[in-house]
Amino acid sequence: MTDVLWTPPADVLQRSRIGAYLRWLAEHRGLEFADYDALWRWSVTDLDAFWRSIWDHFDVVARTPPTATLAGRGMPGARWFPGATLNYAENVLRMPSRADDDPVVIAYGQTRDPVVLTAAQLREQVRRVAAGLRRLGVAPGDRVAAYAPNIPETYVLLLATASLGAVFSSCAPEFGIRSVTDRWQQIEPKVLVAVDGYRYGDKPVDRRAEVAAIQAALPSLRHTVGLGYLDPDGPALDAALTWAELAAETDEPASFAPVPFDHPLYVLYSSGTTGLPKPIVHGHGGILLEHLKMLALHHDLGPADRFFWFTTTGWMMWNFLVSGPAVGAAIVLFDGNPGHPDLGALWRLAEQSGTTYFGTSAPFLLACRKAGLVPREIADLSALRGLGSTGAPLPAEGFIWVYDAVGSDLQLQSLSGGTDVCTGFVGGVPLLPVHAGEITCRALGAKVEARSPDGTAVVGELGELVITEPMPSMPVGFWNDPDGVRYREAYFDIYPGVWRHGDWITVNSRGGCVITGRSDATLNRGGVRLGTAEFYSVVEGLDEVVDSVVVHLEDDEGGAGELLLFVVLAEGLTLDDELRRKVCRELRTALSPRHVPDEIHQVRAVPRTLSAKKLEVPVKKILTGTPVDQAAAKGALANPESLSAFAALAHHRTPHP
Repeated sequence: MTDVLWTPPADVLQRSRIGAYLRWLAEHRGLEFADYDALWRWSVTDLDAFWRSIWDHFDVVARTPPTATLAGRGMPGARWFPGATLNYAENVLRMPSRADDDPVVIAYGQTRDPVVLTAAQLREQVRRVAAGLRRLGVAPGDRVAAYAPNIPETYVLLLATASLGAVFSSCAPEFGIRSVTDRWQQIEPKVLVAVDGYRYGDKPVDRRAEVAAIQAALPSLRHTVGLGYLDPDGPALDAALTWAELAAETDEPASFAPVPFDHPLYVLYSSGTTGLPKPIVHGHGGILLEHLKMLALHHDLGPADRFFWFTTTGWMMWNFLVSGPAVGAAIVLFDGNPGHPDLGALWRLAEQSGTTYFGTSAPFLLACRKAGLVPREIADLSALRGLGSTGAPLPAEGFIWVYDAVGSDLQLQSLSGGTDVCTGFVGGVPLLPVHAGEITCRALGAKVEARSPDGTAVVGELGELVITEPMPSMPVGFWNDPDGVRYREAYFDIYPGVWRHGDWITVNSRGGCVITGRSDATLNRGGVRLGTAEFYSVVEGLDEVVDSVVVHLEDDEGGAGELLLFVVLAEGLTLDDELRRKVCRELRTALSPRHVPDEIHQVRAVPRTLSAKKLEVPVKKILTGTPVDQAAAKGALANPESLSAFAALAHHRTPHP
């Protein structure tokens, strides 16, 4: 039985954007490649030629040309396209092959009626808001912060800020006060744009008190702009201009500040679970080139597409999504509860919006599978030709469900990357088949390898995910880290000159990849490393289990240590010996005896970050005696109260002999 679920059509080279790129390489560079592997190897070997080809093929708009493609190849410290000046917003708003009256932003939500912006309307709104920001004194390098959801105004603000050479930063309005201030006190924004609240499903959520507290905690603020989202006719936020005033009529023409390639575009943040979130600075040119490459060549997006990804403005996938118009694609935005009124909501939205590429998270797909949902039976998904999954590894059963329940002809692309690079460095490509449970390939220009403990590259074996050559979208640096000390410690402390990402990966002989979890959360039993992803796939596949987290407590004496499993059960269920035996039996059968936990405990919730990632490391720290306040920054958690159960267990449990 084959594990191939999708194969490229016979005319893929004629129909795909990567096919057009290959023809361009042959015509303009005299380069031809036998297959994707050969193309990838060239892209990570001849960095100058590859990244210059992306610049030229996509006809990047620049005010001054670069004097070179890459000045120095070391990491950190590689300088891309020195001498070039350009502007991210100008390149996005060019919107190739889009007529002025073409819809380019199609926004849905649970707070207000749908909003559609044409290409001309988007450019006009960006022009007005940029002029409004200038009136507030915003200059190149100033920071503009958005406490706002995934709505057109937030996107307009990003582009307007970028057009001025100012620096954008967003937090989703579900973030609490501490989470926001921990981020923005580091970058000292001059202007804050904030909503009064939002609706999540049928529940209104008022955020005026949170906005007031954020204002008070940011002495750098000179202006607050209030966006009446929950209540357009309600009272404005305290001491705030209105969005209408910011975007008022003006004769000021559109303009775009030409900035250096590595000029700060926006600041993204690490989860901040064990300290202040790291303020990761991304540059205009690096983000532009990376997103042009990834969206067009890997996701095959162009002017015929409507591109959707379920995300909030607190996750880097929002930044990835909103680069869609740079390759001509329209973007579909959604703000609200994806499970309201049921898990079919986003699939029906795909039909309503004419979505051609549907992006989501692996946990969402697995939740739909577990609920027995068959999206193709509740929505017309005939326009859909691509489906993206990220946020966590997607197991084989998730792949199979997509092809059974969503569509047999679409290309499923599981991808992984991170906030650190604002992209995926392993993912899919139209030229290669889709194998169940496998990320198809390493992305062009991303020299991804698996490294063994002795530092050598391995194939077909589990290893640390590393990147051994620089990429343009690696961070410009961290904010307020002038000597680069924090930046080097974050990625280059283990292997000098090599980026260590913090995931376990297996790269097979055909270049396919399987990521098995965070390397700092590895289960190491008797010297055998076990990834958490496959563990969760089995445990959460049980009808009784809603969620789970597993940690391994090492034995200082070199023994096997303890493997502890915590489960959240379906409503009304209680963990008993029979269910414990069932869980152990499933793990033993599906994985191995090494995966059978020493103890299983029931908890009410698994601690997760604000972007829904599980927090194995803080749980492990708490269970080994670290006080809760030191183990995790509660402001970085979606559910900080979930930690108390682990603290209680650490206090009461008796260690295994």
